[in-house]
Order: sequence, then structure tokens, then C-alpha cells
Amino acid sequence: MTSFLLMHLSWLVALHIMAFVSWMAGMFYLPRLFVYHTQMEPDSAESARFCLMERRLQRQIMAPAMVVTFFTGALMASLPGVVDWSALWWWVKLFCLLGMFMFHGACAVWRRGFAEGRNQHGERFYRIANEVPTVLMILIVIMIVVRP
Repeated sequence: MTSFLLMHLSWLVALHIMAFVSWMAGMFYLPRLFVYHTQMEPDSAESARFCLMERRLQRQIMAPAMVVTFFTGALMASLPGVVDWSALWWWVKLFCLLGMFMFHGACAVWRRGFAEGRNQHGERFYRIANEVPTVLMILIVIMIVVRP
């Protein structure tokens, strides 16, 4: 299996990048939807429409893309010579990735809060939260490409 994956590593990298881009698109957009959702009346038709959009984004785009990103990344990390386990960049990247998973989970909790009519946060909170995946993505890309 290892030799097959090494022979097709460029395809694995391409799939990983496509999944990561899809996941990040959702991670950038979902908190923005939350910003707009806070401006709606809780039991209105508009609020229900936002709940539907948020659920579909999370379940049909973000979650599958996250799983593929994780799976392809884990496969690549398991290949000999792909990761220098003694390098600091790898551990910074891994730490940021854990942050991304935690943010994804937080978005799921916030989405359920909106769906159940118990949103606890205001527009400003979601505007600030919207910046978290951007910072993490920047750090992850720098760690992978520059490897400082």
C-alpha cells in the first residue's frame, strides 16, 4: 500500500488541497452566515432559511471536505519521508489543524443553537469568530510551504 501511495503522491496531494480549499470555503462562509442570521427575527421565515443554508453548508460541504482533508493528510503523514517529525513547522501546523477542528466543532454548536432558537452570541462575536479560520489557514499554509 505504501509504494502505491508514494507512486500516486501527487494525486493524493491534489485531492488533499481540493478538500482543504472546500473545507476552508465553508469555514469562511458559515460564520458570515451567522453574522447575517443574528439580524433576523428568531422565528421568521428568513431565520428558517438561514438555518437551512447553514445546515446544508455544514453537512454537505464542510463535513465531507473536513473528513477527506483529514484522511488524505493522515495518509500522507504516514508515508516515510513525507514529514520530518523532528521539525518545528510540523508541530505548529498540527497545532493549527487541531484549532481548525475545534473551530469546526464550535461552528456546529453555534449552528445547532440557531436551529433550536437559543443563539447565545451577537453579530460582533461572529464577526470576530469569522477571522479565526483565516489566521489558522495562513499559519497552516506557511508551515507547509515555507517550513520555517
